[in-house]
Amino acid sequence: MKLIITKHNLGLWAASYIRTRWQARSKEPFVLGLPTGGTVVDMYAALVGLVKNGKMSFRNIVTFNMDEYVGLPPQHEQSYHYYMHQHLFSQVDAPSANIHILNGMAPDLHAECSLYEKAIEQAGGIDLFLGGVGRNGHLAFNEPGSAFNSRTRVMELTDSTRQANARFFGNNPALVPSQALTVGIGTVLQAKELLFLASGVSKAEAVARLAQGEITPSWPITALKTHSRAALLADPEAASALTGPAKAYWEQARAQHPDEDVILTL
Repeated sequence: MKLIITKHNLGLWAASYIRTRWQARSKEPFVLGLPTGGTVVDMYAALVGLVKNGKMSFRNIVTFNMDEYVGLPPQHEQSYHYYMHQHLFSQVDAPSANIHILNGMAPDLHAECSLYEKAIEQAGGIDLFLGGVGRNGHLAFNEPGSAFNSRTRVMELTDSTRQANARFFGNNPALVPSQALTVGIGTVLQAKELLFLASGVSKAEAVARLAQGEITPSWPITALKTHSRAALLADPEAASALTGPAKAYWEQARAQHPDEDVILTL
């Protein structure tokens, strides 16, 4: 896999890459796995701009979101249904039938997860899965200790994840749902291509673990190294904990070409 360190806005970089992959698609539809969170707000704004300017269309794109809180109705302002509607789907030409988001209010949560896996399979698999990285290295809501072959399921959220997300719930961790539905790490790894984003110093340890540590379920982010077409896009702050050869290579490349992305093969 590749670690790409860039000075450019991560969201704009990712949106441009999505458009490039969409243009190069060899089949219909183009199937995207999508995340939520602050890191990708700019990405969605850029995608909306591309659609409004006629440079891209969601008519032939099928989307599958990574996760959803259990117990939050779609109209709740902190549900991921609401987030995606606000930031993307209400502003682009995406047919409602092509949009898939897990239902955290489903009467049978386990059946909901099984149906989600079947829907991904029926769509022909995910062509490009986008994602963010948690402070503890979680992918989607796959917390440390999650098996790399895990599939879409109900997940108990750790205290650290609830505390990190408390800023969206009036800074009160007790208001953050204790469970979520999430695609599994195995679900993510089955995608044909992966692009994950990490921004800010709070993600620096996770990025360093990916770049320099062993592959272990204790840091779910390290599962990306088992995929042949995976990339992690990081800003300089997220890369600030790199040490050893990785840091030396980054510093040398940055000194020689200060305005260019630095790409490390892991």
